[in-house]
Amino acid sequence: MSARPTFPEDFNLADYFLFDRLREGRGSHPAIRFGARAYTYYDVAARARALASYLGAIGMAPEARVYIVLPDVPPFAWAFFATLARGGVVAMGNPAAPRDDLAYVVDYTRTAVLVTLPSVAADLAPALHASPHLAGVLLVPDVATGEDPEGPCEIPAVLRGARFRVDSLFDAVAAGRCDARELPHVRRDDPAIWLFTSGSTGRPKAATHTHRDFAYNTEVYAKRTVGYRADDVTVSVPRLFFGYATGTNLMFPFAVGATAAFFSERATPEALAGAIAMYHPTVVTNVPTMMSKLLDHDDALRARGEKGLDFSCIRFHLSAGEALPPPLLERFAARFHNDVYDGIGSAEMFHIYASNRPGDVKPGSLGRAVDGYEIRILPTDAMEAGAPDVPRGEVGVMWVRGDSVAMCYHGDRDKSWETFHGPWCRTGDLFRMDDEGYLWFCGRADSLFKVGGVFVAPLEIEECLMEHDAVALAAVIPAEEAGLVKPKAFVSLRDGVTATDASAREKLCHALQEHVKARLSKHKYPRWVVFVDDLPKNDRGKIDRKLLIDRERAGENPWR
Repeated sequence: MSARPTFPEDFNLADYFLFDRLREGRGSHPAIRFGARAYTYYDVAARARALASYLGAIGMAPEARVYIVLPDVPPFAWAFFATLARGGVVAMGNPAAPRDDLAYVVDYTRTAVLVTLPSVAADLAPALHASPHLAGVLLVPDVATGEDPEGPCEIPAVLRGARFRVDSLFDAVAAGRCDARELPHVRRDDPAIWLFTSGSTGRPKAATHTHRDFAYNTEVYAKRTVGYRADDVTVSVPRLFFGYATGTNLMFPFAVGATAAFFSERATPEALAGAIAMYHPTVVTNVPTMMSKLLDHDDALRARGEKGLDFSCIRFHLSAGEALPPPLLERFAARFHNDVYDGIGSAEMFHIYASNRPGDVKPGSLGRAVDGYEIRILPTDAMEAGAPDVPRGEVGVMWVRGDSVAMCYHGDRDKSWETFHGPWCRTGDLFRMDDEGYLWFCGRADSLFKVGGVFVAPLEIEECLMEHDAVALAAVIPAEEAGLVKPKAFVSLRDGVTATDASAREKLCHALQEHVKARLSKHKYPRWVVFVDDLPKNDRGKIDRKLLIDRERAGENPWR
């Protein structure tokens, strides 16, 4: 094991990720590209420093929360680093999320400053006016990729005359440049970022992280394991508000002086393909759902006689967030000739702690523990890290230890005690570890259900279905038949495969059931197969099985 990275007592992520690049002489290197626009490290640092001064001028206290609710636009970066430089705490949200969810987070975090779009601020006006903690709202124009993200913003009428400050982010930066203030001393274990996770149920909860957590994972995963380089250009499918992408498409490239490329539109196959053609990235942060859609998009282009997708500029894709079935990985690698490094991370640990990596890829596995982390597979009922490991090859719950573990869930001591055990985190993910130390995901402990008294892992059935030539994506949930629980599958078909009439659906349903019966235990085959155009996704881009289960319980899902 390599030496664990350590950090000085006085330590601020704004220095580590941004201001240190100026000291290294990389100030003139492009830090961000946004369409035809480019911003150097000098540009980003100047805006971040000015905005940090503005935050101090409006009275933002140390450790106060700044809630950034923006699409992937350059002002996200200067708001992010300004907050850290000022000694504040970053919280991030999806601007497309339901307004009730965003209002809940404003209250939960006791937001001091909100950075968002005018339309979002207007919708949140009742919650903003009701908050006793809010000191300011900063507005960023809602722009397409390549448009001016620092243009004027009209203050919504419902916020005029508010007791808190309301400014455009452009005006705030200009004011901060005229009132430069000394930045505070920040310590490595001061709170830095709250990363949100909702798990399988309930409202979002924040895993509270310190400054050292993010630097630690950057050193051991981004630099040592997958090898980010100064000449890299990065693009991401997940949006920046999601910690997976905040790492891979902002923190990690900035840590090595590379270039992060943003596009503000919703991540569709067309939008991603356009971004790749525009920026020629070397690193793409991906998810299995998008990888499947890119294959379908490429098929459609070629079927129309057009040129297929060209990914020759890409060194590697990262994959996380959901299972990457081996058949999908094999199709993707064969089509585009790109390496894919599948791994697993979590909000509780900030980022990836087990991964495939250059020269060490085992398809279907999530690789081995990242050097700097320790992983154990313990019995499902184990509630302390000292319990004995399950035998190699058997399924248990993954526990992980490393210096990026969160301190707690804010405001939820009971759940914190279930999850955090000193330096250890009980992930709730079911895994088996083989004799060589490779990790194989077996689903979530809370996703198992019994069929005929025997536990079934939905993931096993989903991966089996996706081995069929007709299936692009699949999700399996429990459903009832005469009071008995059975598997029910929702299937999205590959381009060119249709099941439009009842006879075709019945025939394909039977074929998929027989496919599963031939490969898995008989009780695991889906009793129902529902064909859908697409599967619902949550705001992280993952298949939303919870929504499918809720609809099933409410009787809202189709039968077939």
